[in-house]
Amino acid sequence: MAKGDDTLNEPAIEPTEVIRAVERIAPWTRRTPVVTSHTLDQRCGGSVFIKCENFQKVGAFKFRGAIHALARLSPEVRQAGVITHSSGNHGQALACAGRILGAPVCVVMPRTAPAVKREATLGYGARVVLCEPNFASRDEMTEREIELHGYHMVHPFNNWDVIAGQGTAALELIQDVGHLDILICPVGGGGLLAGTALAAACVSPSPRVVGAEPATADDARRSLEAGTIQTSDDPATIADGLRSTAVGTRPFAVFSGRVDRIVTVTEAQIITATRFVWERLKLVAEPSCAVPIAALLEGAIDVQGLRVGVILSGGNVDLRALLPLLTEAP
Repeated sequence: MAKGDDTLNEPAIEPTEVIRAVERIAPWTRRTPVVTSHTLDQRCGGSVFIKCENFQKVGAFKFRGAIHALARLSPEVRQAGVITHSSGNHGQALACAGRILGAPVCVVMPRTAPAVKREATLGYGARVVLCEPNFASRDEMTEREIELHGYHMVHPFNNWDVIAGQGTAALELIQDVGHLDILICPVGGGGLLAGTALAAACVSPSPRVVGAEPATADDARRSLEAGTIQTSDDPATIADGLRSTAVGTRPFAVFSGRVDRIVTVTEAQIITATRFVWERLKLVAEPSCAVPIAALLEGAIDVQGLRVGVILSGGNVDLRALLPLLTEAP
């Protein structure tokens, strides 16, 4: 975490901040569609409603949090420029938001990030600074750029305005389909899970909130079970958007008291679910957002007879890396 991000003793934001965020970001975001799949319903035994954030601007839910956080800054801070670190989607989202709101953007990105995400970030006009794919290098590069240029940090998940913005996807889903028994979303740094949990608390009765993450990057599951933040050292998973080394203190403050459980799936199950989404739902989706679908297909969550909402988080796919894996999947 960058300097100044030690937020363990801060009070969490209220669920009503998600309701306010829906109104604030409406001029710039898309109200993404909801799809269903008879095949998926048969396989898992529930009625599943999928919020397609792959159709959001920049192809991911991350735009919601980025535009909300940037819109909440003063014009003077925006004009001075902002910085973040990201493996791709948040970087793209902040770059696009910066172009819309007139803020210079710098993104510190691991050199191993998918080329499609790096190129898109550059295409939105951001300056990209590469770092090694580890916690220390990311923080060192970010702090160096802040000291050199005076950028304001917009953390990809440890930021209250980002969290509130991410929660708008789940709130829209509930508004569009009505009561849900369970809400499921993928977990990386925890911003989407925290926002989803806050959105769930805005309605009564509130749906249970479940996170899903790769078994090889299960720091969020271990954190929830231990009651303290646990870390992962450069986790290896095809779900590149979920490779964070630890959840943020702010997301953890929210979801540790509001999330029912976090389940995990294997790499093979993620690949199979990604192929299912492509072939049966006819959607271009990243492996990261197929993780909740994998949990449903594998029965990791009992949804028999229940109404289930899923946040399909994004569709920014590096085809050169993914297609061989999908072709080889059984």
